[in-house]
Amino acid sequence: MERDGQHDFDFNVGVWKTHIKRILNPLSGSTESMELNGTVTVRKVWGGRAQLEEIEANGPKGHWQALTLFLYNPAARQWSQTFASSKVGKVTTPSIGEFKNGRVELFSADTFEGRSILVRAVWSDIMPDAHRYEEWYSADGGATWAPAFVANLTREKP
Repeated sequence: MERDGQHDFDFNVGVWKTHIKRILNPLSGSTESMELNGTVTVRKVWGGRAQLEEIEANGPKGHWQALTLFLYNPAARQWSQTFASSKVGKVTTPSIGEFKNGRVELFSADTFEGRSILVRAVWSDIMPDAHRYEEWYSADGGATWAPAFVANLTREKP
């Protein structure tokens, strides 16, 4: 019997302090970035087959709010992630993938500054009270990847 991954994202449930580093032009090779600090609140939906994540952060351009929806597909044994910021007000194309070897990797096709790119979302360094989330962009079909977004999360103490 194949493994049921429905609980793969259980580590993510709760309230987290986050420090975010957004690379401003990731495909240029530049490391110029913007940093934000805030809170991420994640709750289970549909008995754990979905999660809703609310992000509130402050940075040099003011207050930022976003939502992430994680959905589990039991037939494929894969997770999808869609994202929406309050500024743009539209949902992204889902990233899809699974948990393997202690980390989660999800992939999607997207556009950045008018260019078609691939996006790789990675959760790593997963511990009970901390984890890391990263997004990487590729403009060459996945041959090379540039860091675009890094969030280090630490669980809030009740």
